[in-house]
Amino acid sequence: MATTIPEPRIVVALDVADATAAAALAARLDPQHCAVKIGKELFTAAGPAIVRDCVGRGFNVFLDLKYHDIPNTVAQACAAATRLGVWMLNVHASGGRAMLEAARAAVAQAAADGGTRRPHLIAVTVLTSLDDAALAETGVPGGARAQALHLAALAQSCGLDGVVCSAVEAPALRAALGPAFLLVTPGIRPAGSATDDQSRITTPAQAIAAGADFLVIGRPVTRAPDPAAALAAIERTLTP
Repeated sequence: MATTIPEPRIVVALDVADATAAAALAARLDPQHCAVKIGKELFTAAGPAIVRDCVGRGFNVFLDLKYHDIPNTVAQACAAATRLGVWMLNVHASGGRAMLEAARAAVAQAAADGGTRRPHLIAVTVLTSLDDAALAETGVPGGARAQALHLAALAQSCGLDGVVCSAVEAPALRAALGPAFLLVTPGIRPAGSATDDQSRITTPAQAIAAGADFLVIGRPVTRAPDPAAALAAIERTLTP
């Protein structure tokens, strides 16, 4: 199990189409009980303004753009994200050592220059929509668990704070990488929820027991008639 995390452990994915929908959803959530994730769809539609809006509402913002490009391009993007005041951002571990180290250095420098808290920089290992067969089709024959562990170890050696991984792989990563390395787990579905397009999923309580630090939860909260009530119900399952 990881060390105690002071921030809210649930990250609600604002996977909506525009700023109006995102603001309406954020208004129904409490930043004391969750962080929010802004991904590609919303950021492409609404731009940096939606990040600033959520930060202004008091939310910790996970900017989930999964940067993967040449080192300089990724470094500059990470610096720009840091200047937006995000709490967490991510890159693809498969971008390689030079890219990961450039991202780490850029985030640290941008935070120092701005006199702000350095955001968590984490790396994507294997997308939770991919199973072993899908990975093999892309030329990765060893399976999701082995690939996730390999890429997580690379990210740790490059000084990143943690990884995005499936909770299915979390126990192996926690054992191999220690208690301080952050594990952020998407593919979380409360018992009885639809799996949607995820292949490697667990319940929130299972993910915490597996060693996850933060749980990314989208549709079970955002598509609920009362998102705050759905979030509260999930929080109750995490209480011993």
